[in-house]
Amino acid sequence: MADEQTSLFLDDGAGSPAATDVAALAARLPPWLLLGTSSWTYPGWTGLIYAKPYRKTGTSAAMLREYATYPLFHTVGVDSFFYTPPSPSTLRSYADVLPPGFRCVMKVWDRITSFAKASPKHRAAQGELNTDWLNAGLFQQAVLDPTMQHFGEHAGPFVFEFEAIATSARMTATRFADHLNQFFRQLPRGPEYAVEIRNESFLAPAYFDVLREHNVAHLFNSWTRMPSIGEQLSHDSMTADFAVCRALLRPGRTYAAAVDKFSPYDRLQEEAPEVRTDLVQLVQMAAKDQRRLYVVVNNRLEGSAPLTLQWLARTLLGEPPNL
Repeated sequence: MADEQTSLFLDDGAGSPAATDVAALAARLPPWLLLGTSSWTYPGWTGLIYAKPYRKTGTSAAMLREYATYPLFHTVGVDSFFYTPPSPSTLRSYADVLPPGFRCVMKVWDRITSFAKASPKHRAAQGELNTDWLNAGLFQQAVLDPTMQHFGEHAGPFVFEFEAIATSARMTATRFADHLNQFFRQLPRGPEYAVEIRNESFLAPAYFDVLREHNVAHLFNSWTRMPSIGEQLSHDSMTADFAVCRALLRPGRTYAAAVDKFSPYDRLQEEAPEVRTDLVQLVQMAAKDQRRLYVVVNNRLEGSAPLTLQWLARTLLGEPPNL
């Protein structure tokens, strides 16, 4: 596997000695492969990513500035936009500290993606339908337009994360695909959109066909109750001219259990070999046509997302892990 990846990524340097630092490692990765972490506000990364300690609150932009100087990182997951739509001031504060070409993987406000409830501030009664679910006008007004106006250079994929929809809702894959079709046909072409699902039953031809029609990416996720990334790859699941992956958790492990096990995220504590194999396979598939691929890793996968990404980069280049 390592030899094959070396031949994909290197030219005259195929026989060069192993890189001894992260900057040299990052310089040898292809420009279409964008690696980053799921969020960045982790004080436990002091000494690993950050040269100085930061407070937990009020330092998000300052931490992002330093995060973006880490040579291996060319993207980051902005998870906070899931809970509240991005304000112009927040978008400008982030844009001011990011280098040119640095693109973010941004979650979309859950008022638009939650089927049976909205975000806590706008929460519906338990089991009540969220009437703003897949509201294209609200998405454009509250999320898309402000982001493109104040953050356009750094706008990567808008991630529509759909939490698991209960079976009592009788939401079949075909019905879900129909809703997506109606939604995306109302949105402007140009921005990158990606759909992350938490219902295995939605992995059906109708779903992939709709995404492909609108050049929307199926987001490959490693999560508690989803099939592995490798299994998702077994479908005809490359649906856009770019691809997105979020390696969040080992299948079968809950978020709360991972938080308890891995905090403060300053070292690798448990390898996830099956997820590692799937990530390499995903990169191999993207390499065939040099499709832009965003790979975002969460601390709760193995204990420290930056170190998981170092492992991935070294493996793709045929180098020893050195971790």
